Amino acid sequence: MLDIAQDARFWDRIARKYAADPIRDEGGYERTLARTQALLAPGDHVLEFACGTGTTALRLAPSVARYVATDISPEMIAIAREKAGVGAAPGLEFAVGTPEDGVFPDESFDAVLGFNALHLIRTRAASLAGLRRMLKPGGLLVTKTPCLSEMNPLIRLAVPLMQLIGKAPYVAFFSAGELERAIAEAGFTIIARERHATKGRDVRPFLVARKV
Repeated sequence: MLDIAQDARFWDRIARKYAADPIRDEGGYERTLARTQALLAPGDHVLEFACGTGTTALRLAPSVARYVATDISPEMIAIAREKAGVGAAPGLEFAVGTPEDGVFPDESFDAVLGFNALHLIRTRAASLAGLRRMLKPGGLLVTKTPCLSEMNPLIRLAVPLMQLIGKAPYVAFFSAGELERAIAEAGFTIIARERHATKGRDVRPFLVARKV
């Protein structure tokens, strides 16, 4: 739990800066939003984990009946609630939490979403198991995850140094193939593999997986 608490403190510390940073590939982000929205139905109950400051939640929540957005960082959730204000979709909820903390009952959600998140989670296997538990039979896991093993090798050298001085969080290095195997081992069948970037080399595969 100490490591997870340290992660939460890191994200609390940088939350305001994170909220102010622009989206690097706006076109790719819009593609991901549109594709995700197309997978959701108006009556769906949806969970987003590692929601950050709620940008995606605010865009997708009006399309479904219930949208629960969670994050490990209380400060990220506070900012998300500020952004939501009084005009947010009535079914939108923000809460501090992790995929494995057991707050929500089994088979509560039609879809679980996680964007730019799985590489930041120390307990990836436990998190995937928790997400599967909360999904209804046949429910969808939708992710878009940076696969850092496919990036410049210098990043492997830079990240530990940045972590030593508190400038980087925990990150896991894996390839797209390794990520797919982890998702499959957690009890999912991958039904779609896409790349949505509109500029540069795309190392963030968009995956859609169904609970089996």
